[in-house]
Amino acid sequence: MSDEVVEMEHELVELQKHISGQGILVQDLMTGVCREIEDWNAIDGNNVASQQDDELEDVLVLFLDNVDILLAEHKVDEALEALMAEEKSSPELKGLTDTSSSEESTYKSAFLKRKSTLVEQLTEIVQHPSAKTVEMKKALASLIKLGKGPFAHQILLELYRSRLRKNIEVFLPSCSLCPKTFPGTLCKLVFSSISTATKESILIFGDDPVYTSRVVQWAEWEIESFVRLVKDNAPSPDTVSALDAASNYILASLAFCSMLEPQGLKLSKLLLVLLRPYIEEVLELNFRRARRLILDVTQPDESSELSTHLVSPLSAFVASSDIVLVDSGIRFMDIIEDILVQLTPPAVMHFGGSVLMRIAQLFDKYMGVLIKSLPGPSDDDNLTELKEVIPFRAETDAEQLALLGMAFTILDELLPHAVKMVWSLKKEGKESNDDIAASAATSSISGELKDWKRQLQHSFDKLKDHFCRQYVLSFIYSREGKTRLNAQIYFDGDGEDLIRSSEPLPSLPFQALFAKLQQFATVAGDVLLGKEKLQKLLLARLTETVVMWLSDEQEFWGVFEDSAIPIKALGLQQLLLDMHFTVELARFAGYPSRQVHQIASAIIARAIRTFSARGIDPQSALPEDEWFVETAKSAINKLLAGSESEVDDDDDGHIISHGNSISDSDDTASSLSSVESTESFVSASMGEIESAGDLTDPEA
Repeated sequence: MSDEVVEMEHELVELQKHISGQGILVQDLMTGVCREIEDWNAIDGNNVASQQDDELEDVLVLFLDNVDILLAEHKVDEALEALMAEEKSSPELKGLTDTSSSEESTYKSAFLKRKSTLVEQLTEIVQHPSAKTVEMKKALASLIKLGKGPFAHQILLELYRSRLRKNIEVFLPSCSLCPKTFPGTLCKLVFSSISTATKESILIFGDDPVYTSRVVQWAEWEIESFVRLVKDNAPSPDTVSALDAASNYILASLAFCSMLEPQGLKLSKLLLVLLRPYIEEVLELNFRRARRLILDVTQPDESSELSTHLVSPLSAFVASSDIVLVDSGIRFMDIIEDILVQLTPPAVMHFGGSVLMRIAQLFDKYMGVLIKSLPGPSDDDNLTELKEVIPFRAETDAEQLALLGMAFTILDELLPHAVKMVWSLKKEGKESNDDIAASAATSSISGELKDWKRQLQHSFDKLKDHFCRQYVLSFIYSREGKTRLNAQIYFDGDGEDLIRSSEPLPSLPFQALFAKLQQFATVAGDVLLGKEKLQKLLLARLTETVVMWLSDEQEFWGVFEDSAIPIKALGLQQLLLDMHFTVELARFAGYPSRQVHQIASAIIARAIRTFSARGIDPQSALPEDEWFVETAKSAINKLLAGSESEVDDDDDGHIISHGNSISDSDDTASSLSSVESTESFVSASMGEIESAGDLTDPEA
């Protein structure tokens, strides 16, 4: 066949020579004939012009036949040169366009047809699967010469799109086999294709804005296709593996985007906009799964949890509480850490705020679970069947304090540490940038974390306030619903003047409060060992809750305002001493509270106004503030020493001292020396009592 082709080519050459020779003979003959005709018909100009047109037409036909031969032999370079030369030299082809009309000559149409055929052949060369890069570039350059630049550019971009699709089709089956490397490899396929296409476009077509904008648009379309691929081939969005894959997509794709920026492609913002709905969905479903796991607390498998208990800081509370409670805390932290460990620095940078918000929401839900585990106003032995099933209940003071201690440990230690470990990677990731960007990133991190900590604190405060409110209410009210702290205690005192009493003491409920808080502090010191901050917070909040209740209890103040009930200066003196005693108690125990001071001052002011309205002159009835302060300090000393006064607050709600009783029933009389311990609330001593200030001075 090769020999036959060579022979055929030789014959074609000989044929071309023969045709050329015959053409010369014909031309000479025509020339001679034309001369004869000119001599013959000198006056017939129309016939001569017709003969010249026929001669020109024969030349054009010969040119077109030559081009047809070149095209048939796929000699695109020679055909291109012939067409370009003819287009430049022929007056008839000046201003030629690719679109023909009925007014154009037959030759123009024939020329355009050959030109279109050449374009098709060049296109086939570019699109051929086995075409080499050099051949492809040469064909594209030829298309540009033919005035087909936009078409050639479109072919180039479609070529890279087709190659990318084929590479992805080959790669996709490995999605399930290599889940760890899949995101990075997919990103590399897509972004390397974009990068190569951009470079080739500039190399072949230059930096023409028209072509540059088309490359950008094409790259954006490819990014959209890439995001769809991510969604279609990612693991189930409610799994940890989906979060890991999403984080790695962000890491890899943003890294490639930064590499494309020197080429004039800024795709990071578009990428984040397109990825955000998917990332948010993955985060939301992962935290929903976490919420289900945390709220679905069941009996733990002790064998599987033993090692976790030994290493967890929460294991310190196992001895004081139900193991299910501690397991719930360990499970909470395990779930949070399992989510955080999946986050890459870019994921933290762009979605860290969303993660922190969801952690705060999850912590709030967990605090709600713990609140349900504490005694509440609806707790009633007769309504057990109506209660929500709670996997663990904190009944005793030790169990409740262990619950609070565990929540506080998560709030104050474990969660901040877990988040700090991940967020520190974000800071390290910004160190390579300029100072302004690094400073802005640091400021953003600080703002996010501060808001997050405030949200966590608010959730914990709900748990703490619930505990303190129920604890105080159980002290103030008996099981029958009667209050132990009522206004009647300020009407039943003996004598006319507390100042002249040899041993003035706070009223019995406040003496009982002293004992109750001291007992609470003793238990807290054992259960919350090493957590003095929480101990003081709880003692301060308990004290605040007492005075807040007293300030807001309208029934209490209504008794003083009732003109039918006689009042004495002794009652006003006793009430003021109780308030000063409460403030000094907080100072002595080491948890001075501005709020306690302010509320006590407001109660004192209201009491003075109320008694004044009833005819008691405060100026003559009340001693100086210093007297109340010193008397309160002296009372604390006496109560610590267990001298002269014995206060009892038994399980039935009785407060009894020296035969004077404020109780729910008068058929029982007993005494309890629950304040005989000389230990302080928080290892304080009398020497640590601060100098007293005027209660009317909020800064004192």
